[in-house]
Amino acid sequence: MATVLFESGDHRCVVFNGLVRGDDGIQANQFLIQHGHHSAVIDPGGALVYTPLMLALGSYVPPHEIDLVLCSHQDPDIIGSVDKWLLYSQARIVCSRLWGRFVPHVVPGYMQNAGKDRYVLAGDRGGEIALGECSVRVLPAHFMHSVGNLSFYDVESRILFSGDIGAALIPSGDPYHFVEDLEQILPKMTGFHRRYMASNRATRLWVKMVRQLDPAMIVPQHGLPMQGKVIGQFLSWLEDLQCGVDLLTEADYQPFTDEKIA
Repeated sequence: MATVLFESGDHRCVVFNGLVRGDDGIQANQFLIQHGHHSAVIDPGGALVYTPLMLALGSYVPPHEIDLVLCSHQDPDIIGSVDKWLLYSQARIVCSRLWGRFVPHVVPGYMQNAGKDRYVLAGDRGGEIALGECSVRVLPAHFMHSVGNLSFYDVESRILFSGDIGAALIPSGDPYHFVEDLEQILPKMTGFHRRYMASNRATRLWVKMVRQLDPAMIVPQHGLPMQGKVIGQFLSWLEDLQCGVDLLTEADYQPFTDEKIA
């Protein structure tokens, strides 16, 4: 349920997995970064996991004291519980500037203390956000599933929280562990990336950026974490991947089809 990915001094990174009940929704991981008395939650999910996440977080930090909620993109399994975070904590919501006027649509208009001062909007080139005396790098990952996608790099632990990049469709109940060989998990990863990553141009640019960081771990929102040689295997695979618009043909844009939807 909770796995400590990194702990040194007063800095800790924790992943929470298995909070989605059975097949109620796609399995997703949520993350906590703590530095002293400061903390951030990454990709907290929707209403489906809000209560179990609160209970799990309580073993590490009082949830109402969370400083930041970092959102890699705009999907419900990322931001669906933002209204509750605004209501029950003083956390600021960090997301792409592209989604800064869309995320409030999941927040009831009558809520107090939920205005624009609660949002930190990252520009296209990302930047750095303070978490106590350490920092989290907000990295561009545009068109890697979302047009305003972000990745988050914890400078202290050298963990790259990659959002949907590196996602694998792992069945509910499978144990959380580091991938030992990329070939073992590619069947659960390839279809997702071919459909949800926009193009090989985007994947190559992201890979080039990540290689400059040389992260100790890549930890996606869905599936399993990577470290050591597997990071190199994954980046090489992603760099060469044909995906998204690379795969489109005229057959995908036909005005008539015999398929019955309902």
